[in-house]
Amino acid sequence: MNGKVSVIICAAGKGERAGFGKNKLLAPLYGAPALYHTLKKFAIPEIDEVAVTSSKEDFKEISALCKPFGFKVVRGGKTRTESVKNALNEISGDIVLIHDGARPFVQKSIILDCIDSVKKFGSGVAAIKFTDTAVFGRLGEITERLDRDSLFRVQTPQGFLTEDIRRAYSLAGDKVYTDDSAVYGDFIAPPRLIEGDEGNVKLTYKTDFKSENPAICCGEFDRAGIGADVHCFGEGNFVTLAGVRIACDKGLIAHSDGDVIFHAVMDAFLSAAGLKDIGHYFPDTSPEFAGADSGKLLLKVMETVKAAGYTAGNVSVTVQAEKPKLAPHIDEMVENLSKICGLPKESCAVAAGTCEHLGFVGEGLGIAAYCVVTLKKITN
Repeated sequence: MNGKVSVIICAAGKGERAGFGKNKLLAPLYGAPALYHTLKKFAIPEIDEVAVTSSKEDFKEISALCKPFGFKVVRGGKTRTESVKNALNEISGDIVLIHDGARPFVQKSIILDCIDSVKKFGSGVAAIKFTDTAVFGRLGEITERLDRDSLFRVQTPQGFLTEDIRRAYSLAGDKVYTDDSAVYGDFIAPPRLIEGDEGNVKLTYKTDFKSENPAICCGEFDRAGIGADVHCFGEGNFVTLAGVRIACDKGLIAHSDGDVIFHAVMDAFLSAAGLKDIGHYFPDTSPEFAGADSGKLLLKVMETVKAAGYTAGNVSVTVQAEKPKLAPHIDEMVENLSKICGLPKESCAVAAGTCEHLGFVGEGLGIAAYCVVTLKKITN
């Protein structure tokens, strides 16, 4: 069958075990809310419609994250089961994939395999085989050993024919489930398994957000790098950010054009490739780079990274500024990053915010930018 494909992304929970004091999906991961990275994975031509569940408290923020993608936001319920039920009433696809918002590292191949399995078998559930010895335990003692060859760890996405999973949830009544395949299995048929991936981890605890976790750090990519830059305000009437000239009552003091975004991006790429920082390649003591166009310097960095054997995977930037207002310029910034880095726009992100009048940036003394990039090894 070749039907319309919808996706439900579950993001209405609180994620209390992560200990952020708020929805963990709105906590920062590589310079942007964790949920943003999940949303990007489903902004692909094979998906026709995406609905994201949200609590009342997070509705405004999650709606803002979804707006650039054109995804709809659906009010969630008290449980995951209620949230999925609500979302199922808002989608129109013949096939629906249901995915945890806390799994931002899902690979496109798994998404496509899931869709293909639904077309062939009516369902498709990502899962990975158990490799460790598995046992039952009670009161601190092993009571039974299990056949690990028959055991799987279930992940998401989980795909179904929409009419089937709707009927299953309707028949489930008030029973609470944590897994959609269990609802389907109870009322429709045994779900079909597809091969998942160890890198498709679910962010659960605060430590899962740390870059030392190799599965999180790279996911489907080979390397990741972090870059940062900051410049003080001085004389002038504009600033340049990601190649966009923006009117401001002050300028940024710098040897080059003071483009903190491009500078952070350059350092992130060089770091990911295991190279020296931008000060080595473009020293601020050299007259050659006085007032230099940072976009041209970034282009040179991309050539250097390519010579080292890598190509860009994605770019995620967070810029902090009390002034000027950056929101109207984000799309142009993303466009510039996309062209210079040789990436599709959906693989580039720029998030802007203030520091709530706290610290160096908050006091209006300057602008700071942070960037995370991923690289893929060039294979012949």
